[in-house]
Amino acid sequence: MKKEYGNEQVYFVGGGIASLAGAAYLVRDCGFPGQNIHIIEEMKILGGSNDGAGSEEHGYVIRGGRMLNDETYENLWELLNTIPSIDQPGLTLREEITQFDDANPTRSKARLVDSKGEIQDVNSMGFDMADRLALGKLIITPEAKMGKARINDWFGPHFFTTNFWYMWATTFAFQPWHSAVELKRYMIRFIHEFPRIQTLEGVTRTPYNQYDSIILPLHQYLEPFGVDFTLKCTVTDLEFKEGDGITVTKMKVVRQGVEDVIEINEGDRVIITNGSMTEGSSLGSMTSAPRLNGKGSSWKLWENIAAKKPGLGNPSSFDDHVDESKWESFTVTFQDSKFFDLMEDFTRNRAGTGALVTFKDSSWLMSVVLAFQPHFRNQPEHVKVFWGYGLYPDKVGDYVHKKMCDCTGEEIMQELIGHLHFEAHKEEIMATANCIPCMMPYITSQFMPRLNSDRPQVVPEGSTNLAFVGQYCEIPDDVVFTEEYSVRAARIAVYTLFGINRPVEPIKEYQHDVRTLLSSLVTSFR
Repeated sequence: MKKEYGNEQVYFVGGGIASLAGAAYLVRDCGFPGQNIHIIEEMKILGGSNDGAGSEEHGYVIRGGRMLNDETYENLWELLNTIPSIDQPGLTLREEITQFDDANPTRSKARLVDSKGEIQDVNSMGFDMADRLALGKLIITPEAKMGKARINDWFGPHFFTTNFWYMWATTFAFQPWHSAVELKRYMIRFIHEFPRIQTLEGVTRTPYNQYDSIILPLHQYLEPFGVDFTLKCTVTDLEFKEGDGITVTKMKVVRQGVEDVIEINEGDRVIITNGSMTEGSSLGSMTSAPRLNGKGSSWKLWENIAAKKPGLGNPSSFDDHVDESKWESFTVTFQDSKFFDLMEDFTRNRAGTGALVTFKDSSWLMSVVLAFQPHFRNQPEHVKVFWGYGLYPDKVGDYVHKKMCDCTGEEIMQELIGHLHFEAHKEEIMATANCIPCMMPYITSQFMPRLNSDRPQVVPEGSTNLAFVGQYCEIPDDVVFTEEYSVRAARIAVYTLFGINRPVEPIKEYQHDVRTLLSSLVTSFR
């Protein structure tokens, strides 16, 4: 029997993948009227951190690239298996992505490159016995006993010089000072990737950037249901009903500079993306460096509401440590294939099959990714686009003697050409290069050391109408900095708030698979 929802409304704060997934679950699994779903986004476009935009003339930009995984993205794949492809009628989004990935499998032949520009043999993880023992201890120690321990509290200096660390850290963007609990979760969740980390064969790629490949089809799926997308509107605060429980009564917003209040009536629900890894990001150009910005609206909203009610988390564990959570990415647009031709010769990988190339001796710890082309829907055939990043933006470069954060796009390209030893081709490469750097102050803030209580539960205890989604809510055993985490949170939020008796896809526990464990043990001794 179909449930009647009357005039009940659902308000999603933030227009990222978590909110879009939540809206999809509402119309698909709850039969909720689309016109009563409101997605409120501060920016002029949906997608949140899943961005991808630009043009041949002005250059393309992706602040970050998302690597998907077949084995562990259980809820993402289940959802995308019900979203139609917008390019191939009759196929679901999941089928389209699988078809593309099968045709263009990832197999890196140049995962690490040294200071001489030579590709390293990375079949060995490089562990000594102390590293293996520390890794084993990390995996078996309960999270409750680890507290806010950092990775470098668990491992000695040698661990951070191993092939494993260079590959794992640059694949997932870990720093030595990040949370040991998060590394533990990653090691367990992706234990099946450990034996193939040197080739990144487990990476599942989308046909285009994630905005064009996932966000746009999700948006187009929701539009016919009448979902309300309210863009360029900022939620600044919530008001709660007095008493011990958690019931939202009002939502304060600012639309085009004008303050307003949305009344939250009985039966309405509010689902918030608290915090943002790409908030405060700033773009530079070929002639200018990006700025370092501070907190924006998503952090301030979380801070405001956490101060009003217990159980809503502690944002300061994540947003007050910019020097430890920032790094810088860059997107480069070329008008010809010269750089791509050189890279394909150097790496022995064609674009889109090699995944990350990391310059392990780079002061910036620089990596680049040459995606399958075109990487944008509106990208002309002769235009080539690649993405890269440096995890240490405050360090001075090896070829350009400036901090990465102070470098223009032109200087970042000079540093990259130096590490590749492409100096003989420098003039030709730079002739059409448009490198747009992007500083992201909170990009790995979700990895900061934390207590379990620092992230609110998806539906906090005592909540009648409030839930949290995104990267800064707490889902036991799952790993942040993934699409799966946001989608899983959205599914939990919707099912819990609406009392839907339907299972959420469980976390696959590869750590209990004997063959996976044996393969991982063998790998640790390679």
